[in-house]
Amino acid sequence: MGERYPDAYIDYLVEFHATRDYFECHEILEEYWKSHPDDGLSDAWVGLIQLAVGQYHSRRGNISGARKMFASAERRLTDEHMRRLGLDAAAMKAIVAEAISALAERSGTSAYRSFDLPIADPELLRMCREASRLRGLVWGEEPRPEAAVVHRHKLRDRSGVIAARAAAAEAKARARNGRSALD
Repeated sequence: MGERYPDAYIDYLVEFHATRDYFECHEILEEYWKSHPDDGLSDAWVGLIQLAVGQYHSRRGNISGARKMFASAERRLTDEHMRRLGLDAAAMKAIVAEAISALAERSGTSAYRSFDLPIADPELLRMCREASRLRGLVWGEEPRPEAAVVHRHKLRDRSGVIAARAAAAEAKARARNGRSALD
């Protein structure tokens, strides 16, 4: 990238490599991607999100979901994007291809294998290791995942999302009936 990498990207990499909390990776980068739609890296952010989601599905034994995420990530992560994000494009392609291949050979939760993203930029790697150290984490560690990490989507508070969806449905129903929210 030349310039400083986004903090959200550093946080994503720390989660991916030090906690293996792939759901958190998804949350971090999705928030960044949605708030920076015109930065020229939209496909790359989505591809990296999909890698994390693929790992999340794989660890939970959802082979079909993992395969779909990895295949989509493979299409989105271009050589140029990887270069701009300080990653080794050829190594990334090999890692994703191996992940897809491994899913065809294994089943259930035995299909999960952690992998590290191939960071080519020494400064990015230094920043990530330092961020890990400051959080009391070990870069490259494979911690034993707790149920809260493995099944995080089932355990999170969705009340805000549910309330927002209900409000949107109510507004839509009012609009269909020719009434505004001010009626």
